[in-house]
Amino acid sequence: MSDEIIEELRQIRKLLEPKPAPPPPPPPKGLINEFKAFLKTFKVMGMAVAFIVGLYLGALVKALVDDLIMPIVQLATPGIAWEEITVGPFRIGHFTGSLITFIIIMFVIFLLVKVTKRMGIE
Repeated sequence: MSDEIIEELRQIRKLLEPKPAPPPPPPPKGLINEFKAFLKTFKVMGMAVAFIVGLYLGALVKALVDDLIMPIVQLATPGIAWEEITVGPFRIGHFTGSLITFIIIMFVIFLLVKVTKRMGIE
């Protein structure tokens, strides 16, 4: 009976031993094939699309802030050119406008990430 147990333990040990990793695929031959493998490996097209979309999304949100939100701020502060508010050499008004733009862009990106995650896009 103990021989059966020892044999069973040997089989379990054999099953638990790590298997050698498969060899990596051979590198592609030829410049064009290497370039295609580079594009595929590093997902360059996806990054390029995301970068371009990000640039235009930023421009769109900046236009939203500059053309729609900041005029409301100007209505709330009549007679004050808020962009020209300075304290010594510091342009406080311009910084405030840039800060509002940044916060809105971050909020829009947050919403996009939330929506795409709900859709199952990682």
